Amino acid sequence: MKKISMLAVTTFFCLSNFAGATDNIERMNATTMKSFTPENIEWKDEPILPKGAKSAIVVGDPTKKGVFIAWLKFPANYPIPPHTHPFTEVVTVLSGQLGNGMGPKLDKSKGEVLNAGSSFVLPTGHTHYVWTTDKETIVELIATGPWDIKYTNPSDDPRKTGSKK
Repeated sequence: MKKISMLAVTTFFCLSNFAGATDNIERMNATTMKSFTPENIEWKDEPILPKGAKSAIVVGDPTKKGVFIAWLKFPANYPIPPHTHPFTEVVTVLSGQLGNGMGPKLDKSKGEVLNAGSSFVLPTGHTHYVWTTDKETIVELIATGPWDIKYTNPSDDPRKTGSKK
């Protein structure tokens, strides 16, 4: 009987500790329900990317620690030079076409072009590049903040004075 009681007490404490445990994940949090369309979402210039990109926050804050979702809009024939990100990203093409390749040099022949409805995962720290075809393209980005980009060639960084972008 003592063994069963001791097992029950141990199980209770283990489960109560598990149930009360907290993690360090910043959860997405929305206070109201919102619907988004490319026509009604609030687009802003995206300074972290070459000129011409627009972004709109769906939920979260890319400048803070935690998960966020944003839409990015790129004009036709738009390249983003090779770069890395500090955290894994999931990109889904909502409209248009997005090319994606891996490596330190933008080489469309070594990448693939994804159509609307397609997604890809970019691992942390993997050098990659993207481009659009002859269509304006909108993607959904799911990532962890604080969001950042490190260009392989620092002169490609539009945030730096004297950059070529």
